[in-house]
Order: sequence, then C-alpha cells, then structure tokens
Amino acid sequence: MAAGTALLGLLLALPAALPRGAQTRCFCQVTGYLDDCTCDVETIDAFNNYKLFPRLNELLESDYFRYYKVNLQKPCPFWEDNSHCGMRDCAVQPCPSDEVPDGIRSASYKYSEEANNLAEECEEAKRLGAVDDSLSKETRQAVLQWAQHDDSSDSFCEADDIHSPDAEYVDLLLNPERYTGYKGPDAWKIWNSIYEENCFKPQNVKRPLASGRGDDGGHTFYKWLKGVCVEKRAFYRLISGLHASINIHLSARYLLQDTWSEKKWGPNVTEFQQRFDEVLTSGEGPRRLKNLYFLYLIELRALSKVLPFFERPGFQLYTGNKSQDAEMKQLLLEILHLAKSFPLHFDENSFFAGNKKEAAKLKEEFRLHFKNISRIMDCVGCFKCRLWGKLQTQGLGTALKILFSENLIEKIPESGPSYGFQLTRQEIVALFNAFGRVSTSIKELENFRNILQNMR
Repeated sequence: MAAGTALLGLLLALPAALPRGAQTRCFCQVTGYLDDCTCDVETIDAFNNYKLFPRLNELLESDYFRYYKVNLQKPCPFWEDNSHCGMRDCAVQPCPSDEVPDGIRSASYKYSEEANNLAEECEEAKRLGAVDDSLSKETRQAVLQWAQHDDSSDSFCEADDIHSPDAEYVDLLLNPERYTGYKGPDAWKIWNSIYEENCFKPQNVKRPLASGRGDDGGHTFYKWLKGVCVEKRAFYRLISGLHASINIHLSARYLLQDTWSEKKWGPNVTEFQQRFDEVLTSGEGPRRLKNLYFLYLIELRALSKVLPFFERPGFQLYTGNKSQDAEMKQLLLEILHLAKSFPLHFDENSFFAGNKKEAAKLKEEFRLHFKNISRIMDCVGCFKCRLWGKLQTQGLGTALKILFSENLIEKIPESGPSYGFQLTRQEIVALFNAFGRVSTSIKELENFRNILQNMR
C-alpha cells in the first residue's frame, strides 16, 4: 500500500511543467463514434477492459504464446544503418534452447498432428517429383520460384526465415515492450519512411506535425485523406493506430527510477500528454487515439473471422504438455467466441468492393505497401523495439491476411488438411500478441484517464 502511495505521489509530481488544463484535455474528443465505423469508443472500452483483456492476458502468458522466433540480425534493406542503440534497455535476451518447450523447438512450424501429416505429404511430393533430373536447370529454378510465390502470395509481411542460424527464440514475457531511450533522428527516420513512402500519400501533401515543416493545422492533409478511397484511408489509420499503441506502451512502462539497487517502471503522465494532449499536439493526439480504436476493431474482426480454423479437432496449441495444450486451446476458443460476440464489428465488405480489376490492383498495392513496412522494421536500431515492431507488424499483417481470406476460411473442412488457408505458428503467435498489445493500450488509456481525473 505504501509503495502504491509513493508511486502515485511520483506520478502527481510529473506533469507540473505542462500548461494549465493539460491534465483534462487528452480524452475530451476521444468519445462517441469512430469514422468509417458504426462502433463507438465507450462500447470498445467496456468490452475490452472488463471482458476480453483479462482472458487474453492469461493466454499470452502460456508457453505456446510467450516464445517467438525472430532474426534480429537482418541488415536494413533500405539504407546503410550503423545506428544501433547502445543502451542496456535496448538489448534483447534470447532463450537458451533448453528453456524452450520441446514441442515448440522441434516443430516450430508444425503446430498440430494434421500439419505434421501435411508436411510429410509435401516432403514426399518433393522427393518424388519436384526435383526432376530431366528438367533443365532454368526450369527447376522456375518451379522453385513458383512454389515460393505460392507460399507468399497471400502474405502481408516479409517473414523471417525461422530456420536461419541467426533466428533465435525470445521469451516475450522476459523482454517486455517499454521505454528504452531510443528516440531522436533515428527513430524519426523509421516512422517518416513508413508514413511518407508507404501510406499512399503524395509528396506535396505534408503530414501534420512533420519535423521541420510548416504546418497548416493538418487542413491540407485531412482534406486529402477525406478524399481518398476507404482502403487508403484505412491503411493510414491502421499505421497511425499502431504508432499510437506503441507510444502508449512506452508512456505506460516508462523508466521512472534507475538506481544501483533497483529500477522502477510505471506510467509517465507527462510523456503521455506530450504525445496525445489536444493542445500540445495541435489537435493530433485525439485523432491518434481514435485511430488506435480503429486498429482494435480491425484486429478484433480478424479474430472473429478465423474461428473455424482453430475450432477443428485436429488443431492443437502444441508444446508437448498435453494437459496445458488442451486447457489453452479451450481458453483460445473462448476468446475467439467472445470476439465473435462483439455487437458492433467493423464491416470489411466495404474494402475492395468496386470494379473487380481495379479492386484486385488496389488490394495488391495494399499488400505490397504493408509488406514494405514489415521490411522497414529491420532498420530499427533498438533491438527490443525491433523485436516488438516485427511482431506487431506480422500480427497486423496476419489479421489482414485473415480478412482477405474469408472465402477460403469458410471452405475449411471440419477434419483433414486445410490446403486453402494456413497459418504458421509464427503467424498465430504474432496475431494474438499483436492484438494483446492493442488490447493493453486500450486498458492503459483507462489507467491514464483515471490518473488524470484524480489530478484535477
């Protein structure tokens, strides 16, 4: 109790330098209905904070979801980058191999008995016919390229090769996403590249609050955004929502005290207000928070759509611990049924609904732009930020893959292989952890709202 009182005292002291009235402004516009949606903020808050968040948190603490394999050594594909963060909080501690459950380590991409059988069938097919000595070298290479294209044609992310010697398992619970001190020009360069080069925005339309530029209060930008098709507007809002979510995590788990004996992490109200206060951000803060809610709706909708894939009896959350695996699958299905029960889902049928040829072209652009963003994550200089950036972009990319595969998911048989639609273990872990991050952000908003109200 005394520790809690001391922490509250520390928090109350933090915002003293902010302008009068800043304590009450962050949330004044974050209410009511969201653009392009039939849902409102209050419905999401109640559903997430009191129904879904506690169950999701329990799931993500299980062995199946806490271990994620990632390659943090991949070079930046877009520019020379030697700006690695030297702070100790930027470091990621990989798992010794003997700490990872056998079922995960021995079959990192085979998450069920069914998937094992399918993989064996594929290996047999390759042995019998894929490499035919009568084919020319060029033809064999083309066959391999076709196979690679088939594997990646529905992907929205540049996934790591988990068989690379540089790929290592990371325990996400021991490497939490929080403020590391990584900021300034290097961090700005990442987000600037994402927004300026991948969000369909013309160069002459300046982003609000872009560094070193004159700003007209966002008038030109939002006039442009309102005029583009719903798909491009949604793309920008998803990226803005992801950015907002990450900033909330950094504000909520800020390094408040660093001494030789201990570190204290907790909510930094000043940091939060500097990123989201309406006046301090020239009106951008509330828009960013509303985009976070938009991102939540998109990922929640994907979870509601993918239920048939996980409901099949042959699917297991396979770690090798039979009782825990069965218990976690039951919890997973409860979460997915809960997601499906949400009363005001986003209607994705408005996406790519026009001329079929134009819609297909736009969908491919959408996919390639997002794939490019996933590659930019290999340019992040802070390894902990890179880890969580890669995981969250892969999770959002998996959610988009699900939404655009609805017809294939509807055709999944109750038993036997699902040839039309598959998710790897990496995608499953990323999908739920990414949604867990967004769900946590919504919950943290309630915490900041309560702190600010107590400071009035």
